[in-house]
Amino acid sequence: MRAAAIALGAAAASGLAMGAVAGMAWAVRGRSSQIFGPSVSHGTPGNKSIALTFDDGPSPATPEILSILAQYKVPATFFQCGVNVLRAPELTRAVHAAGHEVGNHSHTHPNCALKSPSFIHAEFSRAQDAIAESTGTAPSLLRAPYGVRWFGYREMQARLGLRGVMWTVIGRDWALPAPAIADRVLSGVTDGAIVCLHDGRGILKDPDATPAIEAVRRIVPALLGKGYHFRTVSQLL
Repeated sequence: MRAAAIALGAAAASGLAMGAVAGMAWAVRGRSSQIFGPSVSHGTPGNKSIALTFDDGPSPATPEILSILAQYKVPATFFQCGVNVLRAPELTRAVHAAGHEVGNHSHTHPNCALKSPSFIHAEFSRAQDAIAESTGTAPSLLRAPYGVRWFGYREMQARLGLRGVMWTVIGRDWALPAPAIADRVLSGVTDGAIVCLHDGRGILKDPDATPAIEAVRRIVPALLGKGYHFRTVSQLL
C-alpha cells in the first residue's frame, strides 16, 4: 500500500511538473497568450480582410516583395530588425514610402527567453530609434522574434507604446519550398487572419528569401481571387 501511494504521489508530481512546463510554454509562445504582455493574433472577422506581414527585413529581397505588392496594389506590414534598418535605411524608407506599415522586430533578433528586462527593453528601444530615424515615424506595433515573450516584455511594451502582434498562420518560409509555403498559407487563411512571412533571416546580410518571394507571387493573386481584401495590421485591427 505504501509503495503504491508513493508511486501515485510521484506520478501526480510528475503530472503537475509537466503541466507547469506546458503552461509556461504557452505563456511564452502561445499565439493568444496575454501573460507577458497584450498581443493580438487575429483581426475581427466580417469584412473578408487579412493582413500580410513580413519579418526580419529589410534585406536585398525586400525590393522584389515590394514590387509584387505594388503590382497588385496591396498593403502589408513589415516587422523590421534595427540592425538591418541601420544597414539599409533606404530600404526601410522605400517600404514606408510605398504606404506599407513598419513595425518593430527587435534590434538583433534574439530569443528573449531568460533575458533580463533591461536587455529586452534595450533591444526594442534601439530598433524603435533606428526605424523612427529612417522613416520619421515611430512604430506602434511589435512582433517578438520567434514569438517568444518573457518577464519584462509587458513593461517594455508600455514604456515604448507598442502593441504586440502574433499571427494566425505562419508560412514556415525558412524551411519549406514555395509551393508548400503557399499551400500552408492558403489553407490556413480565414477572415481577419494575420499571415506571417519573412523577407529576411534574422540579421543575415544577404539571406536567400527566394522561396518566400515565389510564395508571395502565388499567395497574393490567389487570395484576391477568393475575394479577400488586404490591410495593414493597424487597418485590420
